[in-house]
Amino acid sequence: MPLLNKVRTAVPGGSGGDTATHSLSRLRSALTLFFALDGFLFAGWVVRIPAVKQQTGASAGDLGLALLGVSAGAVITMTLTGRLCRRHGSHAVTVATAVLLSLSVALPALTRSPLALGLVLLVFGAAYGGINVAMNSAAVDLVTALRRPVMPSFHAAFSLGGMLGAGIGGLLAGSLSPTTHLLGLTVVGLALTAAAGPVLLRHPAPTLPETLSASSGAGKARTSGKPTRAARRTVVVFGVIALCTAYGEGALADWGALHLAQDLGAHPGVAAAGYSVFALTMTAGRLSGTLLLERLGQTRTLVAGGATAAAGMLLGALAPTVWATLLGFAVTGLGLANIFPVAVARAGSIAGPGGVATASTLGYGGMLLGPPSIGFLADWFSLPVALTTVAVLAAGAAAMGYWARNAASDPAS
Repeated sequence: MPLLNKVRTAVPGGSGGDTATHSLSRLRSALTLFFALDGFLFAGWVVRIPAVKQQTGASAGDLGLALLGVSAGAVITMTLTGRLCRRHGSHAVTVATAVLLSLSVALPALTRSPLALGLVLLVFGAAYGGINVAMNSAAVDLVTALRRPVMPSFHAAFSLGGMLGAGIGGLLAGSLSPTTHLLGLTVVGLALTAAAGPVLLRHPAPTLPETLSASSGAGKARTSGKPTRAARRTVVVFGVIALCTAYGEGALADWGALHLAQDLGAHPGVAAAGYSVFALTMTAGRLSGTLLLERLGQTRTLVAGGATAAAGMLLGALAPTVWATLLGFAVTGLGLANIFPVAVARAGSIAGPGGVATASTLGYGGMLLGPPSIGFLADWFSLPVALTTVAVLAAGAAAMGYWARNAASDPAS
């Protein structure tokens, strides 16, 4: 990675170590806030989709096409953000995209047609994709400087922010119009960006001296900005691992409740709790992810997580009772919790922001691929059989994680 927007950070315990430790602590807090803000704003928009659909007069098909704007904007921007981070620094790009995300979240409520909705969702998706690559790139640099595998804690903040945004949005849905609610999200987003943004802008991304002079393949790939063919291949592997995780998350978000209600006859309230159980255990898994990585290491965490998720999803898809299925969903959430953050961190340690962009794009593609794939397979076979593909991909992620166990990574791994 180029040295633009970089400073040498003193190793804690050495000369200037106290100052460096304080600086890294402030950076971690600010980045955690941006991860939480990202989840909060996105969830706040999601809970207002039904109201915006009614406001624009969109049919189900029209809404589906409009929502593709989020996906298209995110994928296009993710492929470009890595270059922006190398040129301007991941901290500056994180702050800029946070401002854009905060402003654009209010736009859907101002539209009155499906076409206009699709166009503004392109902007929203672009901001969403950009901030995900930029803040993950910044987090990879911070993980290296801290010498601790704290990446899961950032993704836990995203999950917590999403749960908070969805909860508050659900409470306000009956009393506030979409326009008022989403404009309120803009105000909150801009205020939090104004509070945390200066910390990122004042403190360039940390780089340890030994990282600057690294002679390993990973070090050369990061500092030159031109990863080797082997590095690119390994980054793609970790991107596919992220895809496998996101596939399961997207599938359970859209089809978990239907499986409980349609195939097992669960009460609507119990069926709705299916994804909540999954999300809660995923958040808990990420909160404990740093400790898990310190105890097991990255490869064992990937393999154990994939195997656990595969076993949990087989139970969730094929169990004959509601409670056994809920248990399976909970185990799946624990298994998948740390695979995505570890995969993105490994890709970033090998190829810098470009690696984060590649892994994030593939991972986001998995979240898009999951729901329609489950739908097609459910039509051809059955929904329980279709859901077993989540288990298959989780097992595949475990196998790929073991295969890539010797891939070069940063000293903090």
